[in-house]
Amino acid sequence: MLRIMKIILVLSVAAWGLLGAFGNLADWSGTIRAVASVTSMSTFEGGADHWRATINPVVIFTGALFILLSKAITGVLCLMGARRMWAARNGDAADFAKAKTLALTGCAVAVFMLFVGFSVIAEGWFELWQSDDMHAPVLAPAFRYAGMIALIALFVGARDD
Repeated sequence: MLRIMKIILVLSVAAWGLLGAFGNLADWSGTIRAVASVTSMSTFEGGADHWRATINPVVIFTGALFILLSKAITGVLCLMGARRMWAARNGDAADFAKAKTLALTGCAVAVFMLFVGFSVIAEGWFELWQSDDMHAPVLAPAFRYAGMIALIALFVGARDD
């Protein structure tokens, strides 16, 4: 039963990634606007005047693409990992551990994107922490998602006897 729960949790991360990527793609203009508001630093007083602020379309497009592709890769890797885990669910511990690799890689991609994209770049470089408008709807969920996905990865990665 524990192995089944691990598979279900990996599938939940896959759903998060694929639904998120679909949402970003379906509302691509909204995704671009959100990234642009971060990079322009226009959501807090004096931000747009800061030397780090940019409205460079290449930077904005790259940021949006990074988010979209990271979520899609997370979803695909976790789906493939769940499939392998399902096939190995009745095998020995070594086989099941080997089957977890893609799922754990998918989780790592998600945590990387959330940490680097939102904590390092958005919050650190573009000082999004100063924005009252963006802190609660952007940074708090990113931290929550990263924490939950990392916790799932730790649980899934734990040794099975």
